[in-house]
Order: sequence, then structure tokens, then C-alpha cells
Amino acid sequence: MATSLIRRLFLLVVTAIMTCCIAPAAEVSDFDSINLYTLTNQNNMVVKITNYGATITSIIVPDRNGDMADVALGYDNVESYINAANRPYFGSVVGRYGNRIAQGQFTLDGKEYTLATNDGENHLHGGQMGFDKVVWDAERVDNGVKMTYRARDGEEGYPGNLTLSVSYTLTNENAIVMHYEATTDKPTVVNVTNHTYFNLAGEGEPTINDHILRINASKFTPVDSGLIPTGELRDVAGTPFDFRAPKPIGRDLQSNDPQLQHGLGYDHNWVLDREEAGLELAATLYEAHSGRVLDVLTTEPAIQFYGGNFLNGNLIGKSGKPYQHRSGLCLETQHSPDSPNRPEWPSTTLRPGEKYETTTVYRFGVK
Repeated sequence: MATSLIRRLFLLVVTAIMTCCIAPAAEVSDFDSINLYTLTNQNNMVVKITNYGATITSIIVPDRNGDMADVALGYDNVESYINAANRPYFGSVVGRYGNRIAQGQFTLDGKEYTLATNDGENHLHGGQMGFDKVVWDAERVDNGVKMTYRARDGEEGYPGNLTLSVSYTLTNENAIVMHYEATTDKPTVVNVTNHTYFNLAGEGEPTINDHILRINASKFTPVDSGLIPTGELRDVAGTPFDFRAPKPIGRDLQSNDPQLQHGLGYDHNWVLDREEAGLELAATLYEAHSGRVLDVLTTEPAIQFYGGNFLNGNLIGKSGKPYQHRSGLCLETQHSPDSPNRPEWPSTTLRPGEKYETTTVYRFGVK
């Protein structure tokens, strides 16, 4: 059993293989309640997850030649996750509301709620102490780990005592299955997602602009200069936002489209072309040199593609290399940003007696 000092210094290097009972959710400073879990399958794929922020810290998968590499950006020590400059949310679960809420305000059942404005004048990813900045309870499940957090009524301004769990399961088909469930004792809003940054060439490689991306969506939600949706659902046809056919991410980045200027690149929400309510393919990512492929499947109605526009080389990753501009990307399955202020869009309201339930899968392969 590692000593407290070793856990403090090397917590994310020394792996706890899902055999211990985890302490209840604690203050961030309580290092002794933070653990790391390793999931493996018969193909030698490795996924590492910590209960600090329910964070995926590593995803190690083969390329077309069978060579293994870590394709998830992140750190090799917990202190860096806690103290990271500019809060990149590497690999974490974000919420209670992932993405943005305009001016940190929404009205529910006639009552106005005010949240932290931690992204200019807007609310982002749950506020100052979102789900990425807390310690979750954890328990072993079959070839996976289930993490639970109990958010208090009024925490970050949200109503209701919310109990949220996320189960991570690794299959022998090289798929990470993330299943979310939540209940509340008061009407509230919920929109949680995983915020892993991917580089299929390997974390620490310089760019994702040459990755080939397909998004199964014919409409996206344009944004204002604060990255808040305007309310329009705009056709992607004839715009740089058309990823219905696979194309290199960097191909249209130099376009003078005002939306790319607002996002400093791609940082937008696509409304998926769904055929039914179940699990469907939302996006496919391919990196030609390695041959690695990532399929993102989800039950959610939308996906945010963020191209790593705010990475600037100041953050040093597990490989010891700085994470440069656009050296990682996120594919965040979700409801659309600012949905609590858009009653015409799919609702994010959760009421007592109801269950919030959603599933997203990261499925890896090669070609």
C-alpha cells in the first residue's frame, strides 16, 4: 500500500487496480481519497481514470502496426490537474451544465437562478467548482469503475440536491462506454459530458489539423462573440462547418467565415441528424499516419467539436512535451449550449421522480 507521501507525489503514476474501497467525496486537498484506476482488455488496450473530476487520464491504443500510444492529453500527477493554468478540463466530466449558459442566468418554473460567470460574462462547464474540480466516490464494476458525486442544493447556484453517477466500462471491442445517471430532489438543469482531448497520432504530437473528421449533422448552432448560440439552426452546406463528408480539420480554417473568427477556429455545437432515440454514430475521427480511428456514438442530440484553439504551449503533458495550439481536440456529446434559455430546443430540465440517463461510447479501431 503506497504511503500518503508517495500518493501525493506520484498519484497518477502508481495505479490502484480497482480493489480498494474509496473514501466519500472530499475536499480537493484530501489527496488520500484520490485514486487512479486502470482498465485493460484482451487487446492490451489501457484506460486510466481518476476519481478527481471522474477524469480519463490515459487511453493507450494500438495503431495499424500494433504499436501502442496514449491518445488522450493529460498529466502524470494530480497536482497538475488541480492547478492547471487556464483550466483545460483534460479528460474530466464537466457539469452540472457542460458548455455555456448566457450571462450565468436561467429561469425555471418562473424562478430566476444566477450562476458563476467564469467565462467572460457567461457560465461555463459548471462554474468555479464544477464536477471536474471535486473528488467523486468510486466503486468497482465489471471491467470498469462507477463514480458518483452528490452536488448540494445551491452549489454553484444550481437548485436541487443532485446525485450523479458515471460508469466507465472498457469492452474487448476497444470501446469505452460511459453511462450517466442522475436524480434530483428539486427541479434543476443537467447537461454533463466528458471533456477528453484526443490526438490519434499520440499525445504530445504537434497538431490535429491533419486529422480527418466526419460529423453526422446537417445543422449547427451559430454563436455570438461570447460563444453563446444565437438561436439559429444553420445549414452546414456551403460553409466550413460541413463535415458530413470526411475532411481534414485544417482545410477550411483560414476561411473568413465570421463563425470561425468568433470561435478562433472550431468551437461549435452540431445538431445531430438522428434517426431514433438510441445510441447512434455522431462522429468519426481518423489519423492517416497511425491508421487510428475513433468513432463517437451517443444518445445525446448534439456534439461540440472544439479544436484546441486555446492551447498555447504553456501546459506540459505526460510525454514531457508542451501542448501546442490545436494539438488536441474534443468531441463533447451534449444538449446544445444555453438550452435552459431556449425552450424551443430539447429540454435539459430534470424533475424529482425522473431519471437523467445518457450514454456515450468512444470506440477505437484502425484502417
